[in-house]
Amino acid sequence: MTLSLGIPGIRRDPGVAPSIDGRPDASGLVDRFGRVARDLRISVTEKCSLRCTYCMPEAGLPVIPASELLTADQIARLVGIAVRDLGVRDIRFTGGEPLMRADLDEIIGKSAAGAAGASISMTTNGIGLDKRIDGLAAAGLTRINISLDTVDRDHFARLTRRDRLPAVFQGIEAAKRAGMTPLKINAVLMRDTLAGAADLVEWSLANNVALRFIEQMPLDADETWARDNMVDASELVSALAKRFTLSQPHRDDPSAPAEDWLVDGGPATVGIIASVTRSFCEACDRTRVTAEGTVRSCLFGDDETDLRSLLRSGATDLEIANRWRAAQWGKQAGHGMSLPGFRRPVRSMGAIGG
Repeated sequence: MTLSLGIPGIRRDPGVAPSIDGRPDASGLVDRFGRVARDLRISVTEKCSLRCTYCMPEAGLPVIPASELLTADQIARLVGIAVRDLGVRDIRFTGGEPLMRADLDEIIGKSAAGAAGASISMTTNGIGLDKRIDGLAAAGLTRINISLDTVDRDHFARLTRRDRLPAVFQGIEAAKRAGMTPLKINAVLMRDTLAGAADLVEWSLANNVALRFIEQMPLDADETWARDNMVDASELVSALAKRFTLSQPHRDDPSAPAEDWLVDGGPATVGIIASVTRSFCEACDRTRVTAEGTVRSCLFGDDETDLRSLLRSGATDLEIANRWRAAQWGKQAGHGMSLPGFRRPVRSMGAIGG
């Protein structure tokens, strides 16, 4: 079955499970390459208040009917299964833009109640966060990543197709007041943002937030990404070195995507996520659930396994967990961007979930 967003290979029949030939008798989300998923990214909507050129088409993504989105109770049930039965320790809500869900407080509250001991975080563009942060914190949200690619207002408006930079700054200040630490800022590195990268570092140091640059990946809805035009980690380091001294690149957590560099001797750092040129696929510990309730074991793997039908057909937690285990067992080795036969995913990042 192909949905409006374009999802090839989706397994919609609850009676058809992915193959688990050779899988060890393990409770966790292991794959054929020995990796174990402990980090769950779960999208709650395809809607967004911005139209970033590297993610969304100008008109936005096709609308997912409300009946096809997971409900707050269904999301919370999956989170509970992930933590209790599958060994997941980190839960991150994504979109689209999760703040577009009116029931986000309910989603987080119910999920936190069934995920004792797991961290509950969110990736957001920050617009409207100042109005909702208190309720989200009370519901159980503990950490926030905010997307911000430039601190130049005109450039922000061109990149996002919306003049909303002041609203993002308001959201950042609200998150800081609410004690959301560490507060991380995610910046997608584009050819036309490279000139302002050092300004963004300067701003992050002044505002005591953890900045991470991310190499642009072929996940834009407009399909304009070209490897020959992307800014890679090496070029970024060279550009920042004109203003700062970067040293001692390191990863405190081997599964962390960001390589942290000391800025001017530290203790402040800047992170670089070199998803394309310095792949960390061999250490990937993520599993993903789309807003429609399909498991996507790899960001670049279009094959998805439906859990929504199980949730709505009376399946037990064990049956859902086993389907999830089977989906993760089939995870591919890596994104394969350096291989001649590489094909970009059908879904864009906004449709998959960040």
